[in-house]
Amino acid sequence: MALRKEPIGKLYYRIGEVADMFKVNTSLIRFYEKEFDIIKPHRNKKGNRLFTQNDVDHFHTIFHLIKEKGYTLEGAKLQLKENRVANNAPEEDIKNSLLRMKRFLMELREQL
Repeated sequence: MALRKEPIGKLYYRIGEVADMFKVNTSLIRFYEKEFDIIKPHRNKKGNRLFTQNDVDHFHTIFHLIKEKGYTLEGAKLQLKENRVANNAPEEDIKNSLLRMKRFLMELREQL
């Protein structure tokens, strides 16, 4: 059994922790959540936002586009949308390839 070398991260981050990661106010985190549909935090029974590592990665991308590259909000939304379309295309190709392979194997099994 191989031991894991990298430490296991947290499953959920509170809004204050995410704000501290980017050295911004929590209001900016809430604003980005409202503006960008790719950020969907879970909420606990009290209504507190709980962000996954995937959400934090999306924040990093948004923060990079807006603060470091100087994109407007609309420009960042457009860039993210284009990246999603470009990233989904290979997944569709893989999915179709796997479905063709499955059909081939099913036919092969029936012939045996």
